[in-house]
Amino acid sequence: MRTAVCSGSFDPITLGHLDIIQRAAACFDRVVVCVSPNAEKKNQMFTPEQKLRLVRAAVAGLPNVEAELWPGLLADFAADHGADVIVRGVRNVTDFDVEYQMALINRGIHPQLETMLLPAGQAYQHFSSSMAREMIRYRQPLEKYLPMAIVPMVREMMEKQKG
Repeated sequence: MRTAVCSGSFDPITLGHLDIIQRAAACFDRVVVCVSPNAEKKNQMFTPEQKLRLVRAAVAGLPNVEAELWPGLLADFAADHGADVIVRGVRNVTDFDVEYQMALINRGIHPQLETMLLPAGQAYQHFSSSMAREMIRYRQPLEKYLPMAIVPMVREMMEKQKG
């Protein structure tokens, strides 16, 4: 059984993230989505537990995909889950440079671990969680940016944060 890991901070998960996860699910027997708290990122909108709930709701229709929180190194997560490959999406050359460096680091930690970089689908090249957070903050329609399964959840979470 070939297992792959897709990782991110998913604050929140976007249609671009979901596209990469779906494409990975078509290539591998099992995909484990690693939801990383990523304390270095500023202005996070959702707690790690909320992010995990959103990711699980977004991937619920994919039978070979599961999601977990992980506060440690991605390479260790992959090894702990028997993954051969880390799948990452890249939107542009800046993403490629960052992901290439991370691939080398992860392989240095676990030499058997490969990284597969998937180019973002054309419809999602401009998507980012930062952009999605702006749409949420300014109460814009979310259906163009977020998986439909999570739109009501996001709205409910935001109402609870206000109140």
